[in-house]
Parts: sequence; structure tokens; C-alpha cells
Amino acid sequence: MRRIRAAAAGAVTISLLTAATACGGGSSNGGGSNDSPKTLTYWASNQGASIAVDKKVLAPELAKFEKQTGIKVKLEVVPWSDLLNRILTATTSGQGPDVLNIGNTWSASLQATGALLPWDAKNFDRIGGRDRFVDSAMGSTGAEGKDPAAVPLYSMAYALYYNKQMFADAGIDGPPATWDELVADGKKLSKGGTWAIGAEGANVSENVHHAFVFAKQHDAEFFKPDGTADFTGDGVVAAVKQYVDLMAKDKIIAPGNAEYAQNQSVSDFAKGKNAMLLWQSAAANLKSQGMDPDSYGIAPVPVQSGTPGTGANTNSMVAGINLAVFKNTKNLDGSTKFVKFLTSDAEQKILNTAYSSIPPVKSAQDVAPFTDPANAVLKDTLATSAAALPQVADESQFETAVGTAVKELFADAAAGRAVTTASVKAKLEKAQQQMPKK
Repeated sequence: MRRIRAAAAGAVTISLLTAATACGGGSSNGGGSNDSPKTLTYWASNQGASIAVDKKVLAPELAKFEKQTGIKVKLEVVPWSDLLNRILTATTSGQGPDVLNIGNTWSASLQATGALLPWDAKNFDRIGGRDRFVDSAMGSTGAEGKDPAAVPLYSMAYALYYNKQMFADAGIDGPPATWDELVADGKKLSKGGTWAIGAEGANVSENVHHAFVFAKQHDAEFFKPDGTADFTGDGVVAAVKQYVDLMAKDKIIAPGNAEYAQNQSVSDFAKGKNAMLLWQSAAANLKSQGMDPDSYGIAPVPVQSGTPGTGANTNSMVAGINLAVFKNTKNLDGSTKFVKFLTSDAEQKILNTAYSSIPPVKSAQDVAPFTDPANAVLKDTLATSAAALPQVADESQFETAVGTAVKELFADAAAGRAVTTASVKAKLEKAQQQMPKK
């Protein structure tokens, strides 16, 4: 699932060097210098188990587009660890691609750079209209009241994946629905060298995603209505502590997970080292690692009490990838044709099937495999119990600051240092001080 602004972009680049797990990078000879109507440069994000997998998925589709339009697409798949900084460099240098993938949580901050093409009614008409896209996906395309900075490409939601045999061996009938149940089950499962659940403790973006969901469940927000950062309220502090306590207090996450930064918890789950996994649309990733889909179940992420829904029962952020066009492209016609192609019903089915994601295009959702029971949890979550991360200009700085605070708290837990309400608040206060002043 894997999140910038113009005049200030250069100033924030250094602070963003550690951000990322949800988008893909750039090239020095991209859209700004492309004056050929027969070529496009496309930066795709690393969605598959490897860059090689992405190239294998995308190559036949790009060939299909070239055959239909005569336009050749120069593809670069960019790792999440590089994507945000490469986009920032492109926004300041003007040397970027024609079309690029961005993590949907970056939409508002990238929108504020002024470097991306606004998707007004005229531009949406070129690709079949805004109404084709589901509301939850459109909610993560930019700041409210402004024309979107991008259009949805892949939609994802967090779910709880659980190992059926490990649950049966522990005498547990089914997946936990609340965090109390997860902790209780987790203590039964954490034994003999196996652990209940994994975490990516050094993964800044994963950290902030979970902190955001826990905060929503505590009726807390990270920003005030005027956009001012508010990281130290009681609800936010309690939420972050509850998440880190899965390792620090409950001891159902292995201490070594504090150093995990990129898919290690997925690998541990696939290998039977952990009984549960919290992840965005993980089926394709698990399959690539040899895990039989019949060996695990998929359930909604737990809530504090009751069942998933809106408000305090939010159990996922609206995860996904958006598709953007650099405003300075010399091939606007070709770029919009490419966006129309990638968001067509046929391509939405092919690409989202390959990546185990959900099409954000309404008319592409009502066909297999998106009607399968395994995808029902993800579709229902996106429709009823997922919330968009804050669509504010400082969103990417928020991810870096809060995600790093959680990373440091996991490091404390792994080292046996106490994680207390006071220590959590101190880390969040430090993170808030790093935010741009209003």
C-alpha cells in the first residue's frame, strides 16, 4: 500500500528521504523534454513481488497500447524506497515522466507542488468521466474542494490474514474480531518459536497506516480542522501505544520485527513463522512466496468492539495507487489516452487481478475474481469501514514524522526499554515539532 508541495518541495526533500512504501520513481529525460506524440515515459510503482514481476505484468499491456495507438511507452518500475524522492526531484527540476504512479496518500501533498495535471471535468471526460470511479478511491485523490491531482488505478485495503492450521492447533475456532480477542489468541499462538503476528517496525509508511487506523478507533485525529498538526492528544497517544504494545506489553510480535522494513512480515507468515498478518491485499504476494491460498483465511482487521464500520470502527486506511500526469508533458493527448487505457474495464481486470487489488472503477468490480469470497472482505472494507489518510499539503511530512516516531518506539520495545504513555507522547511531540509551521 507502500503520500509534497511546490515552492517548499526543495526544503522538505531532506526530511522525506526516509519516507515510502507506496509509489514509483523517475527518469532524467522524461515528460518535460518529450516532444514526440509517439512516445511516452511511464514511472510505474513496484506492485509485485519484484521489479521483474512488474515488468512481466506490464510489458504485454504496454505492447497492446502501442498496437492500438501507435504510441510506445518507455517503462521504468521504481522501488517504493526511491519513488517519493524521485517525484520530488522531478517536481522541482521539471524533468519527470509523462505519466506516473503515486501512492494515493501522497495526492494532496503532491498536488500542492503544482507539478501535476489537475483532473477537471474536461480531463475526466477524456477518460470516460469521474463517475466511473468509486467514491472511497476518489476521496484519496487530492485536497477537498480542488480538482483531483490524479485518478485511481489500484484500490487496496488492509485485512487480517490468518493461518488456518495454526489456529486449529491452538484450539482457536476463528479469526479475532476485536483487539482484545487478538491479544488473547496471540498469547496462545506465540510459542515454540512461532509468533502470533508480524509487524514492519522499521517501515515508516506501514507504521503510520496502523497508527492512523488505531487513532480513528480511539476517535482521534492527527490534524485539526484548520490543518494544524495535533499529534499529542490523549486519543492519538493511546492509539500509538496500543499498537506498539503488541510487542512491548502483550509480547505477541517478535522483537526482531522492530528491524523489519520491507515485506519481511509477509515472508514470515508465508513460511509459517507467524500465525497472522496485517497487510494490504496480500494474496498475490503470498502466492509468489509459495503459500497455498487454501491454507489461510482473510478477515476484517479487528476493531475495539463491535463490528467494522464508520467512525470509531474504521479498520483500514483507503489504500491504493493513483495515476498522475505531469503538467509539463509535451504529449498531453497521448498521456490522457494512456490513462484512459489503464483505467478501462478490460485493463482494470487484468492489472488488478495480477496484483490482487480491487478495481477502483465501478464497472470492473462485478466480475471474477473480484466477486470471489476472498475479495469480498477487501471490497466491503473499502465500501464501509475504510478512511482516507489526511488530505493535507503536509501529509508526506506527517507520514515521515509519525512513522519514524513509531519506528523508534518499536526499537525501544525490542531493546527492553519501557514504552509508557509519557514516552509515547514525547516521541509524538518530537514528531509534531518537525512539521512545517503554519
